[in-house]
Amino acid sequence: MGESVELEVGGRTVRLSSPGKVFFPERGYTKLDVARYYQAVAPGVLRALRERPTTLERHPDGVTGEWFYQKRAPKGMPDWIPTAHIAFPSGRGADEMCPTEPAAVLWAVQYGTLTFHPWPVRRGDVDRPDQLRLDLDPQPGTDYRDAVRAAVELRALLEEFGGLRGWPKTSGGRGLHVFVPIEPRWTFTQVRRAAIAVGRELERRMPTRVTTRWWKEERGRRVFLDYNQTARDRTIASAYSVRPRPHAPVSAPLRWEEIEAAAPEDFDLTTMPARFAALGDVHADIDDHAYSLDALLESARRDEHDHGLGDLPYPPEHPKMPGEPRRVRPSRARDREGGRGRAADTRSAGRDRPS
Repeated sequence: MGESVELEVGGRTVRLSSPGKVFFPERGYTKLDVARYYQAVAPGVLRALRERPTTLERHPDGVTGEWFYQKRAPKGMPDWIPTAHIAFPSGRGADEMCPTEPAAVLWAVQYGTLTFHPWPVRRGDVDRPDQLRLDLDPQPGTDYRDAVRAAVELRALLEEFGGLRGWPKTSGGRGLHVFVPIEPRWTFTQVRRAAIAVGRELERRMPTRVTTRWWKEERGRRVFLDYNQTARDRTIASAYSVRPRPHAPVSAPLRWEEIEAAAPEDFDLTTMPARFAALGDVHADIDDHAYSLDALLESARRDEHDHGLGDLPYPPEHPKMPGEPRRVRPSRARDREGGRGRAADTRSAGRDRPS
């Protein structure tokens, strides 16, 4: 695997051990290849992570080995990498790393990190998100092209709700993410409610193509707008993150005019550095904006008061929330209801028989 190497980035030197260790066997990409990739896109990935509590997706033996999420800051982390204390839905908490220098990214790669999962908050206020993150997730029978159709309509929808603007990127798989920078005035619960309002309006406009149904058995061949990616402790892979798939794709920031011609497989560990050298970070201006959620939250209130559309189910690991509907798979609920009905019919029949 070779002796260690030292890499320079942002005025710091980061030591990388076992640089020849193969992380992507199908392509032969090594740990050093991953580190050099992050060197090449350093300004972009740091823009996506700066000051954000960040969960590390670690693959110390590459994409074919065991892997895990590391939420707590690793032991032995340099003191020049700051942390922030975040609270999980369970009530427990942890100190997570908050990159402020590109060297922090390479330091994480040294420990097998491929993908970075930043929270939608900054360490100065970890309870008020500054991004509304919308995840367009193609379901079986649909693909990236279906996500693009939904994203085009989503772009127009956002503009109608207070002139909101989103910044799109590939997920690194078949989907698309759209990030909307917002004023850090609302709680996680309120931001999630705004995401539900977006999803419901998009669903009304594209009922055969988009769904907000939480249960997979109800989604059909549609693109799922995953509103729960805005719940506390749910994160989305950052822009420029390497994804743990055999061909080493990356989550690629795009300009709106590119999304229809783009293909997710165009962006990987070897092609993104050239794109970055030519275009720079096409999302560099996202932090120059901060929009209001007032119009979306008003839409959520109308949905509830005029149409009886309240909350939707939370993720399974999340505590039960006030006003949340039953967190039971619909087919299972029907089976339960049918079982109770049959039992009631049997009891009734017994009582009604002549003595």
